[in-house]
Amino acid sequence: MKKIILFTLVQLIIAGMCLNAQKLVLKSGTMDFLKGQQTLLVKYDYSNIAVGKFDKEEDYVTNKVADYNKDEAGKGDKWKTAWYGDRPVRFEPKFEELFNNYAKEKNLACGQTGTGANYEMLVHTTFIEPGFNVGITRKPAYINVVVTFRELGSDKDVAVVTVDNCPGRDAMGFDFDTGYRIEEAYAKLGKALAGFIMKKI
Repeated sequence: MKKIILFTLVQLIIAGMCLNAQKLVLKSGTMDFLKGQQTLLVKYDYSNIAVGKFDKEEDYVTNKVADYNKDEAGKGDKWKTAWYGDRPVRFEPKFEELFNNYAKEKNLACGQTGTGANYEMLVHTTFIEPGFNVGITRKPAYINVVVTFRELGSDKDVAVVTVDNCPGRDAMGFDFDTGYRIEEAYAKLGKALAGFIMKKI
């Protein structure tokens, strides 16, 4: 019993360290341009992503598909569909939901239609750690993202924010699904980025 309690405590400490490692940095520009703005056009970029130990997402996907199909015919192909399909269906709506919820104190909201927007926010995911949960042990997912702000119609950056080690996990331990863990990382990203911006404007 003591070993189980000790193991659980170690897991909680490791998870806490992962959660506390998140870092947001304003790499260039200021957020002053957002003062008085009410709408941001948001776009997403998933090019050149590294995943886990793989430098190229394509290699990660190929490896996972082969492994899953080896276990059960068609399972890997189904997983691949979900891997890419979760982006517009789960990750992006969750990011926007949390961003808008925490940015509403300044009457700011983002969306992919961006009606009335003067600026765009490009959310470029550069790294995904999918994490895992096998019951007795687990590792949170996390993402690294570069967020670039530009005036619409211009290719000049007005501000760039980097977000490293943005974690995704379920506090109750029910995050067995990879897509759910990554979805929670995008939720955390939306909340953290909005909070960061609110402090700057």
